[in-house]
Amino acid sequence: MFENILSVSEITNLIKSVLEDGFSEVNVIGEISNFKAHVSGHWYFTLKDANAQINCTMWRGLNNYVFFTPQDGMKVIVSGKITVYPPRGNYQIDVRAMKPAGMGELQLAFEKLKQKLAAEGLFDPEHKKPIPKFPQKIGIVTAIDGAALQDMKSIAARRYPLCELVIAPCRVQGEGAAEEIVSSIKLLNQYDDIDVIIVGRGGGSLEDLWPFNEEIVARAIFDSKIPIISAVGHEIDFTIADFVADLRAPTPSAAMELATPNIEELFAFINEFSYYFTQNMYNIIEDYKYQVTQLITSYGFRIPYDNIKNRIQYLDNLIFRFQTLVDNKVNHEKNKLELLSSKIQSYDVSNVLKRGFAIVKQNGKVVHRLKELCLENPIQLHFYDGEIKVNE
Repeated sequence: MFENILSVSEITNLIKSVLEDGFSEVNVIGEISNFKAHVSGHWYFTLKDANAQINCTMWRGLNNYVFFTPQDGMKVIVSGKITVYPPRGNYQIDVRAMKPAGMGELQLAFEKLKQKLAAEGLFDPEHKKPIPKFPQKIGIVTAIDGAALQDMKSIAARRYPLCELVIAPCRVQGEGAAEEIVSSIKLLNQYDDIDVIIVGRGGGSLEDLWPFNEEIVARAIFDSKIPIISAVGHEIDFTIADFVADLRAPTPSAAMELATPNIEELFAFINEFSYYFTQNMYNIIEDYKYQVTQLITSYGFRIPYDNIKNRIQYLDNLIFRFQTLVDNKVNHEKNKLELLSSKIQSYDVSNVLKRGFAIVKQNGKVVHRLKELCLENPIQLHFYDGEIKVNE
């Protein structure tokens, strides 16, 4: 009754053989759901339509060639083969390649990520860092062989040759480009002397520009401690990076112009400033002089000044009175001195002798009275014009 009995493993392996041989190459279109990027680097997701769903696996290495990050709700076309996972008995698609089902799917992914990051506040103006006016070092994240880099170098040399350019090269399109852009931004952030970073590339299709719409690039720009100018594509192109960056430039060339001052304008400003410096300073001084004069001559300032003048006049009067008293005192004492001097002179011996008197001396002493005179002894008579001796 029960013939050809198979074990679970045997029947599963038979099914596995039939499916994998019969569906070794399939292209399937469907909508992604339950997308998970495992820490190992592998992707696991479900592909579904209105009536059915199938599990999908895309291994690390193969998914590096996908230029976008899949998101739930995105319609894609996958290429691969049907495989069976024996432990669960599930069949799945072993995905080898993936692409959007159309440009509309990329635009849908763009809008979804834009809404998500906007809700988190990554686009808010209060997070925007100011761009320095006179940068000494500018970091550039772009392709080393791209025309955009050459244009930026040329503009920097013409506008502001004092500035040093630090280039962190990376791929700017295709698989792995987003990861390289993130690495270059982080590399430049390890330096303390870079003033601003320009992240960008030249124009291209939506697919070419897609690395700048990746969430990892947006978060790297937001987390940068150095201000970032986004310069992706042409003026009509907008990417997620443009919304997160501190400043958006329509082109890489415009970004370098925004990042650097114009040396010709600087020289013109210096020349104009030097030319009008003297006149401007004179005008400023005259303005302040007029203001000071107005203040000094105002009623409030005039009252203290009048009080000072009155006090000065009062002090002058005191000094005059003091000098007058001193002069009178000096003249009075001078007259008394002259009178005394006149009296002293009247008692001068020479003056007495001039009037015909003589001094009588005996034994070297002046004889004041007759009774003091001894006629037997020698006598000296001293006159104004000479001296004689008697009784020698």
